[in-house]
Amino acid sequence: MEPEVQQDQADSVTVKISPDTSVSLNTISTDDQWQEIGAKVSDFIADLPAYLSDFFGEYKRPIITIGMIIASLIAVKLLLAVLGAINDLPLFSSLFELIGMGYSAWFVWRYLLKASTREQLASEFGSLKEQVLGK
Repeated sequence: MEPEVQQDQADSVTVKISPDTSVSLNTISTDDQWQEIGAKVSDFIADLPAYLSDFFGEYKRPIITIGMIIASLIAVKLLLAVLGAINDLPLFSSLFELIGMGYSAWFVWRYLLKASTREQLASEFGSLKEQVLGK
């Protein structure tokens, strides 16, 4: 007893396994499915620039802020990596220590020893604070 396959219509298939049981499968041609999927994908791709411009227009400030934060984190990590690589060189680490001590000595000599230069430093610091924070 072999199953009999009969095709009633273009979109349904009837399979008879025995004389008393039959199974009907409704199928849509695969070409139609692929055409529907292709049409949906092409419509989405055609509308993608409009979706992106609307999204960017609505969330412009948060996107730029997040981008700046990520860029600054990458820049700091890169700077620390470069400084770490330079610090591993035997001659440069001691040279940088000498430069740092020299600059610290100059800063103390220039701004901290006399009262008039301390006032000048305080006024420069105050003007810088006003520029950054406002009044």
